[in-house]
Amino acid sequence: MRDFLPVSKADMKKRGWTQCDFVYVCGDAYVDHPSFGMSIITRTLEAFGYKVGIIAQPDWKDDKSITVLGEPRLAFLVSSGNMDSMVNHYTVAKKKRSTDAYTPGGVMGKRPDYAVSVYGNLIRRTYKNTPILIGGIEASLRRMGHYDYWSDKIKRSVLLDSGADILMYGMGEHSIVELAEALDSGLNVSDITYVRGTVYRTKTDKIPEDAVKLPSFEQISADKKTYAKSFYKQYQNTDPYTADILVEEYPNKVCVVQNPPAYPLTTGELDDVYSYGYMNTYHPMYKKQGGVKAIDEIKFSIASNRGCFGGCNFCALTFHQGRIVQARSHESIINEAVNMTKDPEFKGYIHDVGGPTADFRFPACSKQTKYGVCKDKQCLFPEKCKNVRVDHKDYTSLLKKLRELPGVKKVFVRSGIRYDYVAYDKNDIFLDELCRHHISGQLRVAPEHVSSDVLKCMGKPSNDVYQMFVKKFERINKRSGKNQYVIPYFMSSHPGSKLSDAIMLAEYIRDLGYMPEQVQDFYPTPSTISTCMYYTGLDPKTLAPVYVPKNPHEKAMQRALIQYRVPSNYDLVKEALLKCNRADLIGYGKNCLIAPRPKKEQSSQPDRKPKGQKSQKMSRNSRSTKRRR
Repeated sequence: MRDFLPVSKADMKKRGWTQCDFVYVCGDAYVDHPSFGMSIITRTLEAFGYKVGIIAQPDWKDDKSITVLGEPRLAFLVSSGNMDSMVNHYTVAKKKRSTDAYTPGGVMGKRPDYAVSVYGNLIRRTYKNTPILIGGIEASLRRMGHYDYWSDKIKRSVLLDSGADILMYGMGEHSIVELAEALDSGLNVSDITYVRGTVYRTKTDKIPEDAVKLPSFEQISADKKTYAKSFYKQYQNTDPYTADILVEEYPNKVCVVQNPPAYPLTTGELDDVYSYGYMNTYHPMYKKQGGVKAIDEIKFSIASNRGCFGGCNFCALTFHQGRIVQARSHESIINEAVNMTKDPEFKGYIHDVGGPTADFRFPACSKQTKYGVCKDKQCLFPEKCKNVRVDHKDYTSLLKKLRELPGVKKVFVRSGIRYDYVAYDKNDIFLDELCRHHISGQLRVAPEHVSSDVLKCMGKPSNDVYQMFVKKFERINKRSGKNQYVIPYFMSSHPGSKLSDAIMLAEYIRDLGYMPEQVQDFYPTPSTISTCMYYTGLDPKTLAPVYVPKNPHEKAMQRALIQYRVPSNYDLVKEALLKCNRADLIGYGKNCLIAPRPKKEQSSQPDRKPKGQKSQKMSRNSRSTKRRR
């Protein structure tokens, strides 16, 4: 029966069910598409023969909202949805967002703050003994004691705050099946302590003998240096082949135990995950409310891989999906594309074929799938490791097959390519094909900054590498006769960024000849190296001090410098320049950022266009727990 999973007892009755095996409680509306973690986990359980129902966005103020499907036979499953609920609710300035793309009609406020904890306690008030398993991005990145930006303090593991029995972290297909089989066999949930990719609670006298003890919660709460050390120990244990069991102790002899990560899915397993009977849209009960906007861009997009060896410090992928890239087969992806062409709403355009990084189709080197990733070295930072395999042939071939399918007019690549990886490729075929067939006038990439000090804190390659890529891009477009441009993403106020660095970036933007329409302020989301820097003022890898711009006024100046031509930013830009003794940038010369005094006519003047560069407005797609490039 290809249909949405039950959301009511009437739906259960249609299937002849009297009880669900699992009930999945989620902060997102119900969208049955493999870009939604809720759908992947529930469809995986269904494929293994389990009966799964869904309670999407229950009213957490009403205990009865959790009873609409009755008590499940095996367990409740809980997730905040595709985003951390706090990132979903608040801007980096901690102001309430006005819309929620994961809620019908974009209505804000249909999920609580700290949704996993609230939902877990909501369930526990009604069902005292039913096992509760939590997972998804919010649980995954809060699995141990962690810095919480919104409360500005160290918070406990969400396993404890939610009242759950087991926390699943990372990509959960292996973990959920193993947990389901254990529960189905009659094991008590408190005895399921061996599953990879899970975290459980126990007493101090029952921790595994081979476990590595982290500093206690009290210790990391009292001392920032201790927190930085603990965080980096966790960061070094995100690889399934090398990770140890980690233990964090809490008061009253309570311990949280983290098992090593689950092993990566094989290509066959990943193909299976994407072959399940997804409806590929939102539940029809939301139609009257205007539907769920989050489906718009991804409905006709294809996930071809997961994992990323890019290692950007501000990205949580290392903690969640891991550094080992896994990819689907061409056959699986092509089959999905063929099915897309049969959809009445399909207009011939595949919006994206990619993942965290679109052009990663295999592990960085052959050693990773046998020995794991290096604990103390990155694949692409500060320079490319000599063992990294740079090869775009497979991805190029895949894109060619897709664009030649009947009914497909164009295949876009929008999830982001890794520009340094492309620059290192001695073969120009991929970039040539990309420019000819898979972009429309602009290619967005993410150098993030130009200052070497800031880039070092970001874990990004030097600006020289970016310039090497731009020259390659321009050469290929000139050869093909195309008039296309690189549009760079930039970030303000990242740890390590001083006001002088922001001025350096403003000068770089001046020389490019256009101004970003939007600027991404650094957002300290849970469990990234950059967030650890933000909180502690230390690089957790070296414990060296790091400058952190926290003062709201300084952050406003850094942001304004990137958009120095906006009239309303004039006073902030001038203040920043004078503070850094850069009055040379105030004047009428070609190198000046602003005039001695604001002129009304400035706002109507066109951007300067350096030779060979077209004036463009830049925009930034909304990127959460997860920046992906």
